[in-house]
Amino acid sequence: MRPLLAISTAIDQINEKIGYVCNLMVLFACLLSAGNAMIRYAFDYSSNGWLEAQWYMFAILVMFGASYTFKRNEHVRVEIFYLFLSERGQLWLDMIGTLFFLIPSCLLLAYLSWPFFMQSYSVGEMSGNAGGLLRWPIKFVIPSGFVMLALQGVSEVIKRVAALKGEVTIDAKYERPTQ
Repeated sequence: MRPLLAISTAIDQINEKIGYVCNLMVLFACLLSAGNAMIRYAFDYSSNGWLEAQWYMFAILVMFGASYTFKRNEHVRVEIFYLFLSERGQLWLDMIGTLFFLIPSCLLLAYLSWPFFMQSYSVGEMSGNAGGLLRWPIKFVIPSGFVMLALQGVSEVIKRVAALKGEVTIDAKYERPTQ
């Protein structure tokens, strides 16, 4: 189990670093958005490239932020049964849901989105807007984001198996958001 836990730790560390970059990207996207609006209204100048850069940052935040959010156990849950289960039952439900739904779905979506990226890359797709950006780099974010989410799913399964065996304790408690 130790080699698997080492793999889990490595995946967690990668997604932690990705999360840090995503947190910074929120700030950059806000600054870029504010700067672009100020320049547009103050100097009557705008650039499609700047607007697309904002969209690209948002896409990166969504696609890579998902694995970071999953790592931190802050993702959205359907808690119909979850809150009524014991801690052991919650670990089982997390593990089964991740193994049979999350990982296969993410791998399928990564597989299906790969040709979308490759076609864009092979033709060097550019934005149709004047001053726009290359499109293929952002299209690469789609399959890679799903792969990172699937990898985080593998990490979570490893941790839950180890917790069910009593080899580690994990804080997998889900706190319902206050509304």
